[in-house]
Amino acid sequence: MNAVLIAVALSLVSAVAYAAAAVAQERLASRSPGAGTLRLLGTGAWWWSVGLNASAALLHVVALRYGPLTVVQPLGALTLVAAVPMGARLAGRRVSAVEWKGTALTLLGLGAILVTASGPAPDDVLSVPEALAVAGATAALIGVLSRPGARPGLRHASASGLASGVASALTQTVTVAATDRSGPVLSVQVVGVALLVAAFAAGGLLLSQTAYRGGLGGPLAMVTLANPLAAAVIGLSLLGERLQGGPAGVLLALAGAALASWGVVLLSRAAPAPVPVDDEHPVAAVLALEPGSATAEPALVPRPHDPGHLTPATR
Repeated sequence: MNAVLIAVALSLVSAVAYAAAAVAQERLASRSPGAGTLRLLGTGAWWWSVGLNASAALLHVVALRYGPLTVVQPLGALTLVAAVPMGARLAGRRVSAVEWKGTALTLLGLGAILVTASGPAPDDVLSVPEALAVAGATAALIGVLSRPGARPGLRHASASGLASGVASALTQTVTVAATDRSGPVLSVQVVGVALLVAAFAAGGLLLSQTAYRGGLGGPLAMVTLANPLAAAVIGLSLLGERLQGGPAGVLLALAGAALASWGVVLLSRAAPAPVPVDDEHPVAAVLALEPGSATAEPALVPRPHDPGHLTPATR
């Protein structure tokens, strides 16, 4: 089988696993919005999401061995496409028309990018100085994005996407350097870059958990956009990867990126429809009111255990 096809197949399965992990993290964050890291470590649901992320990351690592960053990373956008119906099903609602439209645009855009990005299996790696420079610049940018302030969800999601994209680029260096038989498997380059991968992968996971406190759509869309952007910059500038087709291929890639970006924006803006209150059950309407509402006065609620109590008649 063609190496790029193997990379695409592995990336698809990885995207589904990442989507399941994102939905699990978002549900955990919504139930415990103020939970700290130590409290999360004692939660079984947290470790299930970590296991899903680890499985997806392993598939992603293998995909990077067969395909270039410019192919593997754009497929990460399918995480959002898979997470939308998963989240809708768990929330007991249907996927909206806007969400389906965003899904279609994202898939069309990814298809255009894949046509121009398809290339040979990767054979170039980052040197130790290049890896350290990339890690240092990324850490500084993450520090700026994750500083205390307004709208921490979107900023933490951007930082998480950058961390994950850089971890993918560094992972490709580790896998290629460890399997090309040009040097020892546990060389200084392999071990050092592997430690950087572990640090950025763990940081990206914790940053995404913080980001999902504001919901799933917007933060996951930011992660989806920032991840391939960071990896593509590294692949095109430092690893010698190129787009196929010359100027026409560049235009097609730009058009695909625009379509995919618009699809992601639609998916991030699509808010779940509020659950309607059944008109045939007035008690449900009363319970849905804010505390202190005039229509929720306890004097108007019947007391089944006090036969002598009469509720005022209404006309």
